[in-house]
Amino acid sequence: EVQLVESGGGLVQPGGSLRLSCAASGFAFSTVYMSWVRQAPGKELEWVSTISTGGTSAFYADSVKGRFTISRDNAKNTLYLQLNSLETEDTAMYFCQTSGGSARGQGTQVTVTS
Repeated sequence: EVQLVESGGGLVQPGGSLRLSCAASGFAFSTVYMSWVRQAPGKELEWVSTISTGGTSAFYADSVKGRFTISRDNAKNTLYLQLNSLETEDTAMYFCQTSGGSARGQGTQVTVTS
């Protein structure tokens, strides 16, 4: 059974940082491009970032470029998203998923507020 379990969300002030993790199981993690997506209240799902299988290539939405960093540890079957310089507009539920969208976790909430 494919499972993706996110963690690391929380409440943070503007300018703060968080590190999200996504533990993967039930599939060959190292062979799959992985992504982070997010959904703010009342808004559609928004793509945030994608990383290649070996982690050598990463892609970002313009809204997070330069502030967020995606990475992965294939030995630990874990995907990460480092969030720096957080803004109130980053408040959302963050989900990890296979890049094709066939599997998605339950999400972790990030709230940025003063």
